[in-house]
Amino acid sequence: MPTIEERKNRHIRVSLEEAVESGASTGLEEVHLIHRALPEIDLEEVDTSIRLFGRRLEAPIIISALTGGTEEGKRINEVLATAAEEYGIGIGVGSQRIALEDPSREPTFTIVRERAPNTLVIANLGCPQLSLGWGVEEARRCIEMVEADALAIHMNPLQEAVQVGGETRYRGILSRIRELTEALETPIIMKETGCGVSAEDARRIEEAGAEAIDVGGAGGTSWAIVEHHIAREVGDKEREALGKALGDWGIPTAISIVEVSQSTGLRVIASGGIRTGLDIAKAIALGADAVGIARPFLHRAVEGLDSVRSYILELVRELRTVMFLVGARDVEELRRTPIVITGKTAEWLRMRGFNPESYARRGGR
Repeated sequence: MPTIEERKNRHIRVSLEEAVESGASTGLEEVHLIHRALPEIDLEEVDTSIRLFGRRLEAPIIISALTGGTEEGKRINEVLATAAEEYGIGIGVGSQRIALEDPSREPTFTIVRERAPNTLVIANLGCPQLSLGWGVEEARRCIEMVEADALAIHMNPLQEAVQVGGETRYRGILSRIRELTEALETPIIMKETGCGVSAEDARRIEEAGAEAIDVGGAGGTSWAIVEHHIAREVGDKEREALGKALGDWGIPTAISIVEVSQSTGLRVIASGGIRTGLDIAKAIALGADAVGIARPFLHRAVEGLDSVRSYILELVRELRTVMFLVGARDVEELRRTPIVITGKTAEWLRMRGFNPESYARRGGR
């Protein structure tokens, strides 16, 4: 059985070297913003900033939970946190389980707050650990370790089902979440890892007291495919086949944004295949408050700080330009701009009781 450190290093290597993108679509290609030939604003007026969990962000972007616990993870976190601080975007750390079990690993996570003292930092704990008895004490340690503004609790049932040695105990998780929300002052984000969140689960999460959902929709990195590659390396044929069979499983990101935002009053973070500033604009127009991006940042962190900087500037430039083209002065106006939803995405939403036409009739400016 591989150690947690070996598994984390494998996750990084496989994510960098293998084709691990889901074959499923995010659905964002079927979301269409309405061009304004007379936007009645100047490009320089566009304000991409938001406030989230008590922090001002210069753009609605979060570097999603990636890594920590290993020396390679520390180097990646240091690069990403440095860029996040420079450009005023958020950052989440990977699962902190390894540091809770071995405090000598804490510096691989604490480096994030050291390099990003003023921006949004999100701690990370997994549902499988809650099911095995971890609770308020461990959650507080995660938060204190990185002086977090919010705690993400990741939901990854498919990954655990495919992972060699994975933990698939999910019974009673909602009651454990409720215990945390009642005991902690720090906001809790329930975060999927590539399969999306349904309206049904979103409502249960809201009832349990969480303040936000990171939808982690299908269409980006598939952790089933990541674990498929790892299972192949270690010779586990059953899990190799399982990961391949379920590599495209899940609710597409665009659909999950609508299901969650239309069913609850929670803050919504859109992740899962977000790659461009146009993707960011579409996600926000669908109802997201901010977006999370992971794998593209991993690739650029390995290349170095300048590569990460260039990518952030590219994302913000694209987002600002799209906002200008739809006449949105700020992110709140972008959330109200009319959009047209077509194809399978619109069909899915109608069958689930949501009205895609209502987005096209919004007033905008």
